[in-house]
Amino acid sequence: MTDLEQFVEAEGRDEQVRRVREQIDALGIKYIYYQFVSVTGRIMGKGIPAAHWETTARKGFQLVYGATANLFVDRHGDYIGYGPESAELVGIPEPESFMPLPWDSKVARVWCTCFRNREERGNPGAFLTSDSRGNLKRIQAEFEAKHGLHLRCGTEPEMMWLRMNADGTPAVEGLTKPFCYHIDQFSELQPVIHKVIEYCEAMGLDMIQGDHEDAPGQIELNFNFDRAEITADNLSTYRQVCKQVGRELNAFPCFMPKPFMGVSANGCHHNISLWRGDENTFMPEGEDQRLPSQIGLWAIGGIMKHLGALTAVTASTVNSYRRLWDTGFWAPVFADWGFQNRTTALRVSAPGRFEYRSVDSAVNPYLSQAALIKAMEDGITNRIDPGPPEERNIYDAMSAGKQVKKIPMTFGDALDALEADEVIKSALPDEMLRVFMHYKRDEWERYCATVSDWDRNEYLDVLP
Repeated sequence: MTDLEQFVEAEGRDEQVRRVREQIDALGIKYIYYQFVSVTGRIMGKGIPAAHWETTARKGFQLVYGATANLFVDRHGDYIGYGPESAELVGIPEPESFMPLPWDSKVARVWCTCFRNREERGNPGAFLTSDSRGNLKRIQAEFEAKHGLHLRCGTEPEMMWLRMNADGTPAVEGLTKPFCYHIDQFSELQPVIHKVIEYCEAMGLDMIQGDHEDAPGQIELNFNFDRAEITADNLSTYRQVCKQVGRELNAFPCFMPKPFMGVSANGCHHNISLWRGDENTFMPEGEDQRLPSQIGLWAIGGIMKHLGALTAVTASTVNSYRRLWDTGFWAPVFADWGFQNRTTALRVSAPGRFEYRSVDSAVNPYLSQAALIKAMEDGITNRIDPGPPEERNIYDAMSAGKQVKKIPMTFGDALDALEADEVIKSALPDEMLRVFMHYKRDEWERYCATVSDWDRNEYLDVLP
């Protein structure tokens, strides 16, 4: 049997499909969004009337392979990843992910796993390796089968709520002042916050806390941590919810990493831990309750070793590096780790939990968490020593003579580091790596080839 056939014939799936039909009929659902995730984290898919649920659950839907790369063309006019001669992927819904949309009582969504076409000459019906969501699920399962461990993660999705222009385009102006942790500014956004939380909770997210950050219109609303694959779905759902709330309240939810200079950017710190069943294996073992377990130290060693290549995946846009250059003292630009140290790329933020900081709001969480699994697996397998934690402000440490490397400070350098790192490349298996590198190399080249306002302001009157 092919991967597709095994997926459709899995034990208990027919009963799940039947229960979804009961929900459709009971709730009056008329339309279903069948969703998967592109290389950049965009939500792709098709909408199909609910009357066809059973047929779609078994046969799936077809869509061009290039949808995994947003169906965009590169600067030479070629489709990224797959050309027009390529076959079409098959998306098969996961009935356990069926969820009515709280803002439209007639519509539901369901996540899908993507497969190669049944008629492909090579590997027909196999898992589609340019499906970033499917890759994370498989990488997590392989890691758990091999080591008995799985990644749990919580994200901190910072974003900015911007005003809308009269013509319906977003203005480069936040809805609030850039006053960090000020309840008054948080209160100004309360209509947005109430609506986001209402919809998120209706879609299964356990919303736990939030605050106003230190950029215009910038807030962070957190939901509880979970297994990596669940957290990635939750972050994707959160983004869709924010987009809907923006439509309803005439505000623009901005996940661009660095829309404003001189104030903080939009990060998306990943708080990570490795679990064996219900046991957190990062918990301290000795007298020093700040120091993680031996497995935790090896995991840190793996992350430190692969930090350059990780940066290409977790800071995955040209604009991401504006965040690293317009820094302030808390920017995660230094390849070091410490306890509660926000000047390093990774900190032990609490007993049994690490905060990976070199990641921003535009991240594809399926790629980032798959890459972190691979980095930590290398650290554990090869018992990589991360060295001592840095407890000083990293700038003070360097003033005292410490030599500290930076993470890559341009997207081009980060992509070079990824291409040289076999471990992190394994988190983007087979066609995923090819699609990612085509998309992101083109993004970097288009930036390098673009004449900007800065160029004109700097050089237009350069001579004589």
